[in-house]
Amino acid sequence: MKILVCISNVPDTTSKINFTDGNTKFDTNGVQFVINPNDEFGLTRAMWFKEKQGATVHVASVGGSSAEPTIRKALAIGADEAIRVDAEPTDGYFVAQQLAAVVKNGGYDLIIAGRESIDYNGGMVPGMLATLLDMNFVNTCINIEVEGNNVKAMREIDGGKEKIETTLPVVIGGQKGLVEESDLRIPNMRGIMMARKKTLNVIAPIDAIAATTDIKFEQPAPKGAVKLVDADNVGELVNLLHNEAKVI
Repeated sequence: MKILVCISNVPDTTSKINFTDGNTKFDTNGVQFVINPNDEFGLTRAMWFKEKQGATVHVASVGGSSAEPTIRKALAIGADEAIRVDAEPTDGYFVAQQLAAVVKNGGYDLIIAGRESIDYNGGMVPGMLATLLDMNFVNTCINIEVEGNNVKAMREIDGGKEKIETTLPVVIGGQKGLVEESDLRIPNMRGIMMARKKTLNVIAPIDAIAATTDIKFEQPAPKGAVKLVDADNVGELVNLLHNEAKVI
């Protein structure tokens, strides 16, 4: 089985976010970038398939050279090979088109992408990718087993979980549940050294257009002052909620 794990290079959640050029561009100064958490769950699951079933695992990312440390981390975790499409990930449709070209050229059986990235939270790429490739698709996937060409998956739905049976090739929109946080792997020194010798192919993007354009960014309003009310003063609390906060 040949697996491709799609990796997004995203800001760490502890990073302080700022914008430049009249709030039209994201300021990357001082921002630490990491593997998108949903993608990391998928990568760890792919490593299980590699260790238990002898699968080959490649990772792919759309981004500039600044994304290479994140891609190298994926190689250090255990991926066999990496592909970087040398283009800025301007929107979900553009990224999906680039990844679809990678899949078509690579002949992959299982494509694992995070259900969404933690920067834009669009949740678009896995579904678009499956459509462009005309492949089966399981979104919000929390478990997957593959036996031969047969796939058994489980996904979260409103109010419960759904079991699905399908066949390869398939695109997975993965999330926590594919593995747990305690299962995520930290690259050890051996993995880091081996990653330096693994192939990181940089390829030119295909001719594709973005379907959307970012016009302006706006930060959330800062939190206001907090008023503390004694636990035994319910009347004052109700009055503040009604007359000042206007939430009741």
